[in-house]
Amino acid sequence: MTSELTPARRRPAYDAASLLDVAVAVFNERGYDGTSMEDLARAAGITKSSFYHHVEGKESLLAAACDRALGALFEVRDEPASREGRTVDRFAHVLLRTTETLLTELPYVTLLLRVRGNTPVEQAALEQRRGFDRYTADLLSQAIADGDLRADLDAALATRLTFGMVTSIAEWFRPTGETPPAAVARATVDLIMRGLRP
Repeated sequence: MTSELTPARRRPAYDAASLLDVAVAVFNERGYDGTSMEDLARAAGITKSSFYHHVEGKESLLAAACDRALGALFEVRDEPASREGRTVDRFAHVLLRTTETLLTELPYVTLLLRVRGNTPVEQAALEQRRGFDRYTADLLSQAIADGDLRADLDAALATRLTFGMVTSIAEWFRPTGETPPAAVARATVDLIMRGLRP
């Protein structure tokens, strides 16, 4: 009688980037403060020592995740269409590309939006995010001053409502295939701009 040898179950091969994906998913599910390195190792299916072989620790993962989300947002700010032309067109472009970025980097932006400033890494991420918020608020204010958006709007309130609508997408959108991300982005921008224009 011959016995068949079953291949040993192999652990998934990870690198720093794929472990970051795992960490972001767990942070979003359990909260950063409620997640331990043991939780991350368990989610990855590896030992804690194996996890530490690739990353320094939990805070370094949060920093990398926030950097990825913030980097994508600041790339939007630096695009030619965000910097050239009529301010209202620049604002509309930033709005569209910010929405697209949220959808393409959904787990990372979701985590960034949940950062509360409890650690130095979180405080630094919040300060950078506020810088982007100020940039968009300035665009909206200038577009109002140019007469291209409604003069009866309070610029600060309009900015909060506009980007509150955009960031709320992170709470309900799931990439199931029913509604393509591009359609969500276009519909969001169309709805907002219709409300802002005179």
